[in-house]
Amino acid sequence: MDPYIGKLLDNRYEILELVGTGGMAKVYKARCHRLNRLVAIKILREDLSQDAEFRRRFHDESQAVAMLSHPNIVAVYDVSRSSELEYIVMELIDGITLKQYMQRKGNKLNWREALHFITQITKALGHAHSRGIIHRDIKPHNIMVLRDGSVKVADFGIARVASGGHSTLTQEALGSVHYISPEQARGSHIDARSDLYSAGVVLYEMLTGRLPFEGDTPVSVAIQHINSIPLSPRELEPSIPEALEVITMKAMAPNPDNRYLSADDMLADLEEFRKNPNINFDYSSAEFDPEEELDDDRTQIRPVHASAGRQEDRRGGRRYEDERGSRRYEEEHSRRRSRYEDEEDDYPRRNPVWPVFLAAAAILLFVGVIGYFLFNTLFAGMLAPPATRPVPELVGRLYEEVKDDTELLAGFTLIEGDTVADDAEPGTIIAQDPEGKKEVGESVTEIKVTISGGPEVVEMIPLDGMDYQTASTALKDRGLRIGVPEYDNHETIEQGIIISYTPMQGVMVPLGTEVQVVISKGPEDKPFPMPDLSEMTEALAKKTYLNANLGEGRTEREYHPTIEEGMVISQYPLKDTPVSEGTEVNLVISMGPDPATLPPDPPEDQDPIPVTRSFTVPLDGYEGDVNVRVLMDGAQVWNQNYDATMETAAEVHIQGSRGMGVKEVTIFINGVAKGTESVNFDE
Repeated sequence: MDPYIGKLLDNRYEILELVGTGGMAKVYKARCHRLNRLVAIKILREDLSQDAEFRRRFHDESQAVAMLSHPNIVAVYDVSRSSELEYIVMELIDGITLKQYMQRKGNKLNWREALHFITQITKALGHAHSRGIIHRDIKPHNIMVLRDGSVKVADFGIARVASGGHSTLTQEALGSVHYISPEQARGSHIDARSDLYSAGVVLYEMLTGRLPFEGDTPVSVAIQHINSIPLSPRELEPSIPEALEVITMKAMAPNPDNRYLSADDMLADLEEFRKNPNINFDYSSAEFDPEEELDDDRTQIRPVHASAGRQEDRRGGRRYEDERGSRRYEEEHSRRRSRYEDEEDDYPRRNPVWPVFLAAAAILLFVGVIGYFLFNTLFAGMLAPPATRPVPELVGRLYEEVKDDTELLAGFTLIEGDTVADDAEPGTIIAQDPEGKKEVGESVTEIKVTISGGPEVVEMIPLDGMDYQTASTALKDRGLRIGVPEYDNHETIEQGIIISYTPMQGVMVPLGTEVQVVISKGPEDKPFPMPDLSEMTEALAKKTYLNANLGEGRTEREYHPTIEEGMVISQYPLKDTPVSEGTEVNLVISMGPDPATLPPDPPEDQDPIPVTRSFTVPLDGYEGDVNVRVLMDGAQVWNQNYDATMETAAEVHIQGSRGMGVKEVTIFINGVAKGTESVNFDE
């Protein structure tokens, strides 16, 4: 059995079941008892947890990813580090991986569904990249599809830990080799554009049902990413819109400089395509060649797929002109040349014109020399471009720190403009005119700046005595929001009412601040030992456990050979068992001996001889009034009270008749069977 199942981590997370195993960790379904919700816990493999450096990277990366907050990214709730375990607590996803989803759909999705998924993936990457986090392992296996059709990207930052922060082709990378970028395969520098390449491969696979490169070994696939060009998606599936093909191939450009500069740029094209599937993106097809460099004045053509005048030789990577187009050009050129030659035969030849050209060239040379002399002497000052200088970049700096910095301002005068509410720190410059780095003439000497007054703030309202819903509405009306509540016991505040909150009443807080609240679970249940109900009648037993604030459970009845009718045979919970208020108590009550086991009555015609037999019952250990009862053949033959303080034994007298022989009678003291006595009526 898995050693973690049933274990309670940090006195908070109860491990329920194993839901997955990866190369670095195991993933478990767990319950957070503090917030009463289900979570996923990823526990680092035991062999890896022995490496202190690996554990440090795992912890640092996990903490960085925990700062991400986006609807398309699996949320990280907690990161724990102890001497024994290294684990992260994540959002539990009710769904399947994109890879599983594609397999269920026959590996290929229609282009509209692929567009829906890649748009969400790109949004997730854009959010992570804006916070300096690169995924490094984008593939369908790390993308979760939820029941509502939304997707969440998982395992941010984990790939970096697996590779030790380097970009070499590690064993973990080989497992994802079908989706790695060429620079990953080469071991070169990796940035956000590597994630966009992998996202392009995922889009390619969704559209075509195939991976761009296949091979017998991971290394052979990696080499293809570096040196080869995949078939264009429309060659495999003609129904794919041309613009979506262009987006796919631009994201998969082998040269990072030819890809989208950012996830936001790729998202912009996806949104434009969504609005107009017939849009034409004028990207150069040379961008998709692993070796060709683009010229600044390159011709803008539609990429990748064969068009009327240009195709691509996939075997050699060379492009050639359409043979029919070349043939038409040669035929037209031949016709024009023949017509010119025919016309030349119809007219007399003209005199040579070269002397005229020679004279004209001499005149132009003379004029040019004169013009050069005048330009460099008389007009040089008049025609020289005006001197310019760059405006210093001030946005993001504190006004008080730069206003007297003559070296930074370099001849400019700083003009303090408006102070406006903003999320930036108070006193920070948030705008300037002219803009930073702009080239301006010497006549521009002033820079007007707009300064942040800090975020707009409101006063925190009191939440005492409110429940969660009431507090949430009140905070929303104030421009604030309530966080995920915590729960705790309280002896005086009833269940469901807020115990405490942060920030406190009267504190000035920025708009949008999340308020943390603790809600009462009512008084804490304190266990106490279950009372002993044995030797009690049914009425006394019920009175006893009800007075202890225990609940009434089932009451069953059965025959018992030695316990008097109406007395308790057994109880549940057992005596001294720890119980809390409200626990139900079940009783089994005696119905006395089973009548089927009693001896038959003597024949009616028999004339018995009455006799009386006597014996004593010790009362040692009893004090005060003691009840002594005797049963013979299930019937009561003696019932008498004695004062145990005055008497040490009870004298019992039983009447019978000769012919009854020896009878075993049962003695009860205070309703509890204390033994038997043999009585001979024939002596």
